[in-house]
Amino acid sequence: MKKLNIALLSGGRSSERGVSIKSGDQVYNALDKSRYNVFRYDPAYDIERLIADAKNIDFALIILHGVYGEDGSIQGLLDMLGIPYQGSGVLGSALAMNKWVSRRLYMDAGLSVPPFEVLRKGQRIETANIVDRLGLPLVVKPVNSGSSIGITIVQEKSYIKKALDHAFCYDHVIMIEKFIKGTEITGGVIGNDHLQALPIVEIVPDKQYAFFDYEAKYKEGATREICPARLDKNISSRAQECAIIAHKTLCCRGYSRTDMIVDHNGTIFVLETNTIPGMTPASLFPLAAKAAGISFSQLLDRLIELGMEAKQVCKLQARRQVQYRDDHRE
Repeated sequence: MKKLNIALLSGGRSSERGVSIKSGDQVYNALDKSRYNVFRYDPAYDIERLIADAKNIDFALIILHGVYGEDGSIQGLLDMLGIPYQGSGVLGSALAMNKWVSRRLYMDAGLSVPPFEVLRKGQRIETANIVDRLGLPLVVKPVNSGSSIGITIVQEKSYIKKALDHAFCYDHVIMIEKFIKGTEITGGVIGNDHLQALPIVEIVPDKQYAFFDYEAKYKEGATREICPARLDKNISSRAQECAIIAHKTLCCRGYSRTDMIVDHNGTIFVLETNTIPGMTPASLFPLAAKAAGISFSQLLDRLIELGMEAKQVCKLQARRQVQYRDDHRE
């Protein structure tokens, strides 16, 4: 069987560049070299080379996080170059990346989300009114960001201004939401037309961390990740259902991972959906896949298969549209 030429994209220009490079290294090591010729590209420097090589590339693995990687930008470029890739397309990537838009869509789909408000840079902000409406503690976060970058948990009113300034360093639109105390979980979904919900992962940061922040995510030993999660069977099933609903609602494709919190009443609050979840053997999505009997190498093979399958469906639809147009031309 002919080997596929794989373009492995990692690095990029976002604040999550370092995480992306490390993930790219581990994905490169895990890819089956008997099946793939793997060529690495860093979109921060190699876009022209990627464009020049496009005709010889069979598939792209996007291991990019944050803006220009998860927001639909690189997906649009690959679509223009005719290179299939894993995961969501332009629309799904853009919807999931924007926490404000995704929250509104979650609510329309009947999912529970924490009460929140959205603020723009330069807008007059009355902190007392915010506290009256949402209470304390509060979570302040950029609308377009990942890996918990720019997020602050505010316990006292006097610290809100500092938290807002910090979030505005990463985006001109930010979100303030009610802090939900409970069990942090995440639910992975894989598939195109037929979706499989992976076992739920429970996230338990060390007590020194107020939440699953950047350091808790990436510092070795800072967080326990338990899969399957220690949840009531009914709650676990509902969380898997929420992950599938979120995936469909945001027009995701191939795979996704939705972060949630279960409060003391058993209510599941959906926080956000990741269209390119962390992809190292120790990351949350591969951990859930492993619990479902899918090794890291097999997971990469499956994502490539799903991406190629989705591309063939798109080509078929395009041909049908052309045929319909020709058949109905006056």
